[in-house]
Amino acid sequence: MSIVKKILNTVPRPWLIKMSGLARPLLDLYYRGNRYTDPINGKSYRKFLPYGYVNIRENVLSPGTLSLERHRLMWLYLQQQTAFFTKPAKVLHIAPEQAFFKRFKKLKNLDYITTDLYSPLADVKADITVLPFADNEFDVIFCNHVLEHIPDDTKAMQELFRVMKSDGFGIFQVPLDNNRTETFQDDSITDPDERTRIFGQYDHVRVYGMDYFDKLRSVGFKVEAVDFTQPMSEAEIDKFRLVKGELLPVVHKK
Repeated sequence: MSIVKKILNTVPRPWLIKMSGLARPLLDLYYRGNRYTDPINGKSYRKFLPYGYVNIRENVLSPGTLSLERHRLMWLYLQQQTAFFTKPAKVLHIAPEQAFFKRFKKLKNLDYITTDLYSPLADVKADITVLPFADNEFDVIFCNHVLEHIPDDTKAMQELFRVMKSDGFGIFQVPLDNNRTETFQDDSITDPDERTRIFGQYDHVRVYGMDYFDKLRSVGFKVEAVDFTQPMSEAEIDKFRLVKGELLPVVHKK
């Protein structure tokens, strides 16, 4: 792990969020152009920023929203394939992402509730494996890049299923290895650098394979592995800086 990453890992999360809030307007102005577009704020830039832990990905972090490929993919899906931005709904957002938080909060059609054990953006401080909500409470649930941090992900999935309404839907993104059939987990690996090398991040507990979708089905969800980039042209994929073939885990409660 680099010295910079070690330092950042010791900085309290509220401070990091405040720091990013101060830097974002400056980055937005500096990188403004017409080569790439962030669909979340509708602005265009001459380039995006690099991002990554193990392998640095160039040109992926939006200067304006700090969104990554997965955020922009989800936004486009919600915008084009759902009534999320117009239909009244009660929404639960686990570990809310900064790219979405303020925008979802402002939507008048939503009763928008956020939860996390540590995030300063969370309305409700809670453990995802013991959610303090009633059965069948939420129309929409977002749980993105959370489950890979949770030792008992089955219990977390069961809780998400429990609090979702019977006609509800959710998006549960995880770092997914499309070339791996089975999820890999080894709790004996405790060294942070080794965990980063193997799992992609020091605080991840597994690498999900394609059996992730079956695990979601095993707790009761109807699951779609949506390749939303499939009908897009190469120019569109590049314009929005998406990952071609990235699968979006869209779940529905039966």
